[in-house]
Amino acid sequence: MNLLDILGMNDIRAPLVAKDKRGVIDELVDLLASSSRVDDPKALKDAVWTREQMRTTGIGAGLAIPHGKCAGMKTLAMAIGKPASPMDFEAIDGQPVKLVVLLASPPDKTSDHIQALARISRLMTMETFRERIYAASSAAEIYELLRSQEKPA
Repeated sequence: MNLLDILGMNDIRAPLVAKDKRGVIDELVDLLASSSRVDDPKALKDAVWTREQMRTTGIGAGLAIPHGKCAGMKTLAMAIGKPASPMDFEAIDGQPVKLVVLLASPPDKTSDHIQALARISRLMTMETFRERIYAASSAAEIYELLRSQEKPA
C-alpha cells in the first residue's frame, strides 16, 4: 500500500483551522470533498463521527486516525491535518494530538482500509519520521516527508 496513491497534495492542511475533534473531522472531509474524492460529504462526516463516538481514534504518541466507511466514496482516500497547536482528541495515552490522519473508504474495501491504517501506523512508529512530521510547518513539507518514505508503485 502506497499512501500517495490515496493522498493528494491538496488533501493536507497545515495548520488546521478547527480547534475541536468534530471540527477537525469536518474540515478534513471538506478537503476531500473539494478535490472531488467524496460524493456525499455529510454522509462521510456522519460515518467518521459515529465511529469516533464508539472509541477514540487518538491512538497515542500525538497521532489520531479518524476513519470511516461510506457509500459516498468511490475509492479509498486520505486527508491529513496538523493542528495549529497540539489539541485534545481524547487520546488513549491522554496526550494531545499533533497530527490527524483521516481515512475514508467505500464499504466494500475493508482489506484496503486495514492496509492503509497499518501503513500509517508503521510509518508513525518510526520515531525520527514522527518527530519530523510533527515539526513540519506546511502541507508541502508533510507531503514531501511522506513521499520520502513511500516507494513508487
